Amino acid sequence: MSPALYTPEQRVRRDKSPWTWVQGLLAPLQFVVFVISLVLVLRFLVTGQGHDAAVQSVVVKTLFLYTIMVTGCIWEKDVFGVWLFAPAFYWEDVFSMLVLALHTAYLVALATGWLDARALMLLALAAYAAYVINATQFILKLRAARLSAAQEAYA
Repeated sequence: MSPALYTPEQRVRRDKSPWTWVQGLLAPLQFVVFVISLVLVLRFLVTGQGHDAAVQSVVVKTLFLYTIMVTGCIWEKDVFGVWLFAPAFYWEDVFSMLVLALHTAYLVALATGWLDARALMLLALAAYAAYVINATQFILKLRAARLSAAQEAYA
């Protein structure tokens, strides 16, 4: 059996932290923004239409990502006492750095004109693929924590 995600003290801090609620709100909102943006990016890549809407949607998605990362760091500090790379979420945080790097590369390429429109959208898709992997990491980790807590309650 794997170790519990939270110690009893961390679970109390998690439950008391206002950042738990913020993360719980931002995560699904970011996912909705992601889905809308993904559709717009794919529409542009397939039809060549809607370039501006696709670009703007990726910028909005990136702003949501930055927001959830900053608030997530505050949440980790509240719950685990460190701003990032708490042992319980170490690999999720490591992969989050790749997600941030790809989204930031998109913004840099957009601002500098480094990539043409198609290459920029392909970079957005790479960032989105990394985001999906990272979101899946967090979902699986939190699901395992719930199952572990339920098993502890029955024990």
